[in-house]
This record gives sequence, C-alpha cells and structure tokens, in this order.
Amino acid sequence: MDLGVYQLRHFSISFLSSLLGTENASVRLDNSSSGASVVAIDNKIEQAMDLVKSHLMYAVREEVEVLKEQIKELIEKNSQLEQENNLLKTLASPEQLAQFQAQLQTGSPAANTQPQGTTQPPAQAASQGSGPTA
Repeated sequence: MDLGVYQLRHFSISFLSSLLGTENASVRLDNSSSGASVVAIDNKIEQAMDLVKSHLMYAVREEVEVLKEQIKELIEKNSQLEQENNLLKTLASPEQLAQFQAQLQTGSPAANTQPQGTTQPPAQAASQGSGPTA
C-alpha cells in the first residue's frame, strides 16, 4: 500500500475514532493488513460520514426553518408598511407631497414638520406645554 493511501486511511481512522469515541489502538492498520480489515475500516468511515451528513442536514433544516419564519415576518411587515405608505399618500396635501419630493431630490433628511394650518407662533407653543414649569 502506498504511503499516501496509508496516511489517508490513518487520518480517516483517527477521525472515525474521535467521532465514535473509540481508541485508535483498536483499529490498527499496517502494510500487511488483510482485505477484510480494509473493508471494515471503509465501512466505519462510511458510517461516520453518514453521521456527519445527517448532523449537517439537521442543522441546515433548522436554519431553513428560522429563515422561513424571518421571511414570513418581513413580508408581513413590508405589507403593513406599504399600506401605511399608501394611506399617508392619500391623506397628504399636494403641498406636502411636493415638499417631500423636493427633500428626496436634495437628499436632505425629512424635517419634523407639522401639517399646514396647525403651526403656532413660538410664544404660544411654549405657553401650551404639557405641564407646569418651575
């Protein structure tokens, strides 16, 4: 048996032993090993790979379920925001829409403005505070 194959099998045996929790000494391989022990080792390697595959598939399925739930929540949130946006568009005056479009074009953030007709002079706004001042 050539050295590369021997090293690969030795690595596979070590990996298999660590997965199955067995001692490396119980699965020995040398240049005079019989065909039966090679087949047995190949079978154990295949079992270990199947175990790794099943664990990976389980982890992937769990992650897919989490992502599906997040997608569902985001779709619901998007729908809600679209409805809110449409409602705001229908309730906004043409002046407000024009002001909003101008802000979008200049790239400036939307200021916290009050709707037209509800603005108060600064003196009145300060005197109508939410509570007594000390």
